[in-house]
Amino acid sequence: MLKPGQSVKISTKKLNLFYGDFHALKDIDIDIPEFAITAIIGPSGCGKSSLLRVFNRMNDLIPIAKTTGEAFMGDLSIYDKATDVPTLRKKIGMVFQKPNVFPTSIYDNLVIAPLRQGAKRKDLPDLAERCLTQVNLWNDLKDVLKKNALSLTPEQQQRLCIARALAVKPEVILMDESCSALDPESTMRIEALMTELSQNYTIIIVTHNMEQAMRVSDMSAFMMIDEKRAGNLVEYEPTTQMFSKPKDKRTEDYITGRFG
Repeated sequence: MLKPGQSVKISTKKLNLFYGDFHALKDIDIDIPEFAITAIIGPSGCGKSSLLRVFNRMNDLIPIAKTTGEAFMGDLSIYDKATDVPTLRKKIGMVFQKPNVFPTSIYDNLVIAPLRQGAKRKDLPDLAERCLTQVNLWNDLKDVLKKNALSLTPEQQQRLCIARALAVKPEVILMDESCSALDPESTMRIEALMTELSQNYTIIIVTHNMEQAMRVSDMSAFMMIDEKRAGNLVEYEPTTQMFSKPKDKRTEDYITGRFG
């Protein structure tokens, strides 16, 4: 699966997730490569977003959630009792379905988290420029950094959310349907940004858009529910292989639109 010299960044072994008595994810084994885009696809309710939130322990915010099995970022055991969750979430940033900018200035959106983590105020202007440049917003916004972030277009807000994630220097970026609220042109530009960022970051996306998965991802993971409604990983292959010659009939039926 991996290219020569490529490392595994995120991995799970016999991973299970429960919400109370509900078995949400069942025995998930996956190795996600570093510096690549991995797409998680499948019908609604199959556990795609739940799996994404396993990686940065967002499910911890749900009191009835319980995880068994193993999950690693590199050599770090994500669910080890000694793992510091705030530090983990600094390394694994997340961008949500709808832009969730803070109702403050563009500049404050970028510097709040670094400040809380001990960044020096004198370094913040350079940090803001670096992050906005990475998401191709610096030229558009450099003269209006005091402007309220809510005044930006939806695409600009989503780019700002990505820049905000980059501000704490993550290693992994999780993107949960992060283009679904955007128009087609904005979506294409965000996809181009994903491709640029994957040169330096590991990116994992959840998407219902098969064309998007084909356009941007290096690897694709297809999930669906079993007879007990638990989310299962059906197939995990290089994207070109999965979409041209899937190994499982259920994968073929889904990507050709026969169900889902």
